[in-house]
Amino acid sequence: MTDASPETSRILREYERRDREIAADFYALHHPVNLFLRHSHEEAILWGLRVAGLAPLAGRRVLEIGCGTGRWFHLFDQFGAAPDAVAGIELGPGRAAAARAAHPSADVRLGDAAALPWPDGSFDLVFQCTVMTSILDPTVRRRVAAEMLRVLTPDGAILWLDFFYDNPRNAEVRGVRKREIAELFPTCSIVRRRVSLAPPLARRLVPWSWRLARLLETTTLLNTHYAAVIRRRNP
Repeated sequence: MTDASPETSRILREYERRDREIAADFYALHHPVNLFLRHSHEEAILWGLRVAGLAPLAGRRVLEIGCGTGRWFHLFDQFGAAPDAVAGIELGPGRAAAARAAHPSADVRLGDAAALPWPDGSFDLVFQCTVMTSILDPTVRRRVAAEMLRVLTPDGAILWLDFFYDNPRNAEVRGVRKREIAELFPTCSIVRRRVSLAPPLARRLVPWSWRLARLLETTTLLNTHYAAVIRRRNP
């Protein structure tokens, strides 16, 4: 995928639509539901790091695919990564600029995850959160997956956090199910779990009862994301 590709253009148009139509503070953590979902995702990330044997992140190099404004960079720091050992790539110029401004020590690149600008084996951890579900072209998904694996160290891990359901209100989001994750990484071992209460349900329940929302989430029946640890199989 290049900057002129149809898929890149479509994704950038979707970014522009979201910026126009979604309130600036819609995902802000002062809304209890967003804090609830953030906690769920943080727990899933820590679970993945522990499964991968990468916690703490001290001495590790970390790359986030589709890093946006760098909202996960602080968590990597808190889990032990040095600020200058964190990198990100982002397709949207405004988001990339915001990430650089907020995290001046991080290596943030404006570009395409289907052609990562780092050498082979550069990172111990490659992380993606709700990026693959925003890529609708199957060929582009495969290219991004291949690039994530290329820049990974031989004993490193990909940490995946993304929807496995389609978004019924947004055709620009298409879930990635466990079979497709396996097809994207056919040479890898994959450990996964269902996490994160469905956002529409969380928005209804959390303001009324955080405890009930948490209880329902632990059943996993109403969860919408896979957290997955993806590693090369031993030869």
